[in-house]
Order: sequence, then structure tokens, then C-alpha cells
Amino acid sequence: MMEARLYIDGRWVDGGPLLEVTNKYTGQSIGAIPTARLEDVDTAIDAAERAAAGQADMPAYRRGEILARTSALIAERREDFARTIAAEAGKALKFARVEVDRAISTFAVAGEEAKRLHGETIPLDAVQAGEGYFGFWVRRPVGVVAAITPFNFPLNLVSHKVAPALAAGNTVVLKPAVTTPLTAVLLCQVLEQAGAPAGAINLVIGGGDTVGRWLVEDPRVAKVTFTGSAPVGREILSRAGIKKVTLELGNTAPVIVAPDADLDFVARRAAVGAYYNSGQVCISVQRIYSQKQVYEPFLEEFVSASASMVVGDPLDERVDVGPMIDLRAAERVEGWVQEAVSGGADVALGGRREGAVFWPTVLTHTAPGMKVVDQEVFGPVASVIAADDFEDALAQANRGDYGLQVSVFTRDVNRVFKAIKRLNFGGVIINDTPSFRADHMPYGGNRQSGLGREGVRFAMEEMTNIQMVAIRLE
Repeated sequence: MMEARLYIDGRWVDGGPLLEVTNKYTGQSIGAIPTARLEDVDTAIDAAERAAAGQADMPAYRRGEILARTSALIAERREDFARTIAAEAGKALKFARVEVDRAISTFAVAGEEAKRLHGETIPLDAVQAGEGYFGFWVRRPVGVVAAITPFNFPLNLVSHKVAPALAAGNTVVLKPAVTTPLTAVLLCQVLEQAGAPAGAINLVIGGGDTVGRWLVEDPRVAKVTFTGSAPVGREILSRAGIKKVTLELGNTAPVIVAPDADLDFVARRAAVGAYYNSGQVCISVQRIYSQKQVYEPFLEEFVSASASMVVGDPLDERVDVGPMIDLRAAERVEGWVQEAVSGGADVALGGRREGAVFWPTVLTHTAPGMKVVDQEVFGPVASVIAADDFEDALAQANRGDYGLQVSVFTRDVNRVFKAIKRLNFGGVIINDTPSFRADHMPYGGNRQSGLGREGVRFAMEEMTNIQMVAIRLE
């Protein structure tokens, strides 16, 4: 049992009613933490606002040192973090460890990028009006950043907001998902130990309709960075007012399988991409478009690879797929699968639910209009869909509202460049699944998949303002 508290202005404090945190596989209580009242959120924002000037003035090398030390301290507590993630998020321990390693890298990169934030000179005399002037621009931190994070990566998606915010000289008020707050507590402990000043990082716990709304609407918050669903993203935009907003939203991640692809390799990679973290990943493999000439052999390989995934207690070293975040989520996915079957789809594998555990599921004969095709399943379900040719596969992959990441498996360089030109996605991954992400690359979506980009350097740009300086020379 972990007894935790809120972290505000460099102190661990009590708040409102306790929130129980459970092991998502056993249902047993593993901790409790106070929820934040309006006065707690107000105090946290006030602390962040008061600390903002000092954080902005902190020398870049000092910010870099704090972030590098944070990275090292997470590494020292790697197993503690991983087991907490596995228990409160239901993520298989092997993948929880990968998440911790990624967070270690994210903070390390942020420590370096803190020392590389800069502007450039502008040749103002390139136009007649600028003759006799010297110009340059710099990047200045926006101030208070509200970071609202989801349950599926309770450490690394928090890191992708907190680390660049601090690297750029901002302060942060963090609201993690209510289902997975304990990992954020561990991170705040590490940041405190690493020397983050009071007020630089503040932790408040509560629902989106209370704590989330209070943060978004507060005029002292200069920037909101959110990862979650598209409907909530639209709600944030409607409430935020005039402030910077970054949204990382949904996806229906497509995979295109060309006839020259290594089908066994594709099947094994796609199975991991579809089912790790029980498919609760915004770049989880969902729609697989296989050209007809290799459809049947690929389907056979993919079903076999999917069937090999071990389902069970995420703290078991052998397990690949644990429970979904809660029973309601699993029941929703079950309903979507049943709806697809009623509409003519077939279940080639899975379709089975036991409590919050939903088994890896392969669907065939799905079609546009079905939720499992048009909407983000956010569960361990993948559809294998036939495409007439490569052009048809590109067209089908492009169809829909979302455009986060897509992947293409082919050895043909002409297909590669055709896909890059045609596909309207924030990321095009060649010869791996859409689930690929390196933590320093620009990451974000087009269309309804969001606004702005993450990846440390790119998030820092989103968390700063350009300040132009023009000097009239005598």
C-alpha cells in the first residue's frame, strides 16, 4: 500500500477525499491519494506562477543538471517505477520496463536540449524599412504549463510534458489520470530529490470535469498540453480561451502490407503493436490493409502471431497482455466487436472477455461504418482488410478523421515515396508498425488527431514564445 499526498509548492500536502488506487488485474487496493479541491488547484497555480520568474532566469546548464539528475534517479528506481506502472495501469511488466527506459531517455534528452534552446539573427536590412537596424529573436518560456496526462503511459507521457516544460524554463501543474496517479507521485519525488525548486512542479489529482476544467480555464495558465480523446480535446479548446494548447488525440492506426513484404516479420511486429498494453495506445495497430495476392498467407501468419501472446497477470514476467484499465473499457470493446459481427465481420481469433481482460482479437470482413474501423478502438482488436492494390491500400488508410501515424511494409522504394506523398499523417513509418516512436522525434497528428507536436525539442518550441528584438543603430 502506497500512501501518497499532493505536491504543491515544494511540500507534500493533504487535500480533499481520498482516491483509492487499485491493481487493475486483482482489483486489490494498492494505494490512496487525496483529491484536489478548488483551493488546492488555486494554490498550485499560484505557486507555479510565483516560481515562474526564477525558473525562467535559471541558467540553462542548471536546468540541464536537474533534468539529467532526474534521468539518473529514475534509472536507480527503475524496478520500483515499472512495478508501480504494471500494477496501477495493468501494463505487462516487460513493457512497463520499456516505458521506464524511455522516460529515462526523455529526461536525458531534455537535459541536453535545455542547453540548446536559442534563437537567431534576422537580416532586417533585407528590406528597405530595415536599413540601419540589427535584429534577432529569442525564445522565452510561456510561464505556467498545465499538463493533463492519460493512464496508458503514466510515466513517459508525463515525462513528455514535464521534461520539456522545465527544460524551456517553465513551471508545471500536473494532473495525471485518476486511475494511475501513483507513478506521477514517484516522479515528483524524484524531481524533488533532483533539485527542482519549490513551485516548479506541482501535482494535483482529480477528474477532468473538476481539476482538469479548473486548470484549463484559469487565466494564469499560459499553456495547456493534453493527451487523451478527441471529444475531450475539443472541450479543452472551447474552454481554454486565448492561450497555447497542444493536443495529442486519437488515431485508427493503419498498416499497409505490400506483396513484397516479409509476411512473418510483419505479422510478429503487428501483433506486438496491436496488443501491447491491451491495445490502449493511440498508435496501436488497428487497421491492416493487405493486398489481395498476399491476404490469406498474411492473415494466417498474423492470427498465429496474435495467438502466441500470453494473457494474464501483468506482474508475471511471461505475460504480454494484461487487463484493460477497467471493466467498462473492456465491456465497450466487447460491444464494438459484437456490433461488427452483427454487421458481417468474422472473428478469426479472440473476441473473449473475462472481467477487465479482453483477449487479443483479429477481425476479418470489417467495413467502413463499423466502429472498429472508423473510431479508435483503444483495445486489443485489429482488423485485417483486403486491398485491391497498393493505390487502394493507400486510399483506404487515408480514409477517416484521424492522422497520427501510419506504417507501410515494402521493399520497393517507389512505393515508399508514393506513400510519403499520399498519406496525410503526422508520421509515416516504413517497415515497422505505427507504434514506433523515438522520444526525441517530432510526434503528433494531422486532422482530428491533434494540434502541435511533442518530442522534447519540438515540445519546447510549443512551450515558448518568440520574442523579436530590433535595435536601431546610431
